[in-house]
Amino acid sequence: MSILFIILLCIIGFLLTCSALVFVIGPVMLLHPRRRGEEFYKSRGLPISPQQLHLPYEYFHFTASDSLSRLSAWFIPAYQPGATIIYLHGVADNKMSGLLLAKVFHEHHFNVLIYDSRAHGESHGTFCTYGYHEKYDVGKAIDEIQKKYTIGKIGLFGTSMGAAIALQAAAVEPRISAVVSEASYATLRQITVDYQKRLMRLPWHFLRNIAMKRSEAIAQFKHREVAPIDAVKNIHVPILFIHGKCDTFIKYQYSEELFAAANEPKELLLIDGAKHSNVHDIGKSDYEDRVVKFFEHWL
Repeated sequence: MSILFIILLCIIGFLLTCSALVFVIGPVMLLHPRRRGEEFYKSRGLPISPQQLHLPYEYFHFTASDSLSRLSAWFIPAYQPGATIIYLHGVADNKMSGLLLAKVFHEHHFNVLIYDSRAHGESHGTFCTYGYHEKYDVGKAIDEIQKKYTIGKIGLFGTSMGAAIALQAAAVEPRISAVVSEASYATLRQITVDYQKRLMRLPWHFLRNIAMKRSEAIAQFKHREVAPIDAVKNIHVPILFIHGKCDTFIKYQYSEELFAAANEPKELLLIDGAKHSNVHDIGKSDYEDRVVKFFEHWL
C-alpha cells in the first residue's frame, strides 16, 4: 500500500469524522444556545432585575408568533407617557443584559420593553432561528403592550443576534420608527462560517452546509433568508449602526456592509478599542448620548 494511498485514506477518514460530528453536534449548538442564568450576571456585579436599579416594572408573558411559545418580559414605564424602546438581547443572553441600558432610556423618559427571545432565558420555545421566526415576535410584543399602555412611537435597540432580529423585524413591522443595530452580522451563512473557523480551525463551507441543512429540517426555517443585509434594503426608517472595532466574534466590517446597503437616513458609529460585549463599557457617556439623541430625534 503506497504512502499516498494511506494519506488519502487518512484525509477521507478525517473528513468523514468531521462531517459526522458536524451533522450531530452542529444543529445542537446552533438551535439550542446555552441559557445564561442569574449567576452569570451576579458574578460580574450586574443587576438581575429592574428592582435592583429602582425601576418600576411589570413582569408578564406574551404569546410568540407561533402561538405555542410563551415569552417572558419586563415592561418599564416612563413616568410620563412617551415613546417606547424595545431591547433585543444577543444569543445565549436574556433580558437581564438590557437592564443598564434600560435605566439610561428610562432616565430620558422612554418606556422600555425587554423580553427573553424564544429558547432563551425564561421564555419557552424549542429552537433559536436567529430572526427567521423571531422577527414576528417583535410584532406580538407590540400588540401586547399596546393593550395596556400609551406607548407612542416605537424604537428597537438590538445587540448581536438581537440586532439582526431588529433589522429583520423592521423590514416587516410598520409600527417601528427607528432602529439601533449594535454588532449585527450581515448573514447567518457567513457568521456560521466565521464561528466554524474559530471553533474547529476548518474553513470548508460544506461543513457549514451539513449543519445548516440538518438545522433547517429540524427547526423548519430557511437559513439563507436570515440575512439582515437583505432586510435593510426594505427598511425606510432611520438606522444607527454601532460596532466595536476590536470585535473578534462579529467583524465590524459587517456593520459597514449593512450601512452601505441601508437606505437613508442612516448613521454609523465605530467604537475604538471595543470588543463584542463591551461596547457600552468602552463608549461610556459618549455612546449613551449618541444612542439617546438618536432616539430622541426620531421618536
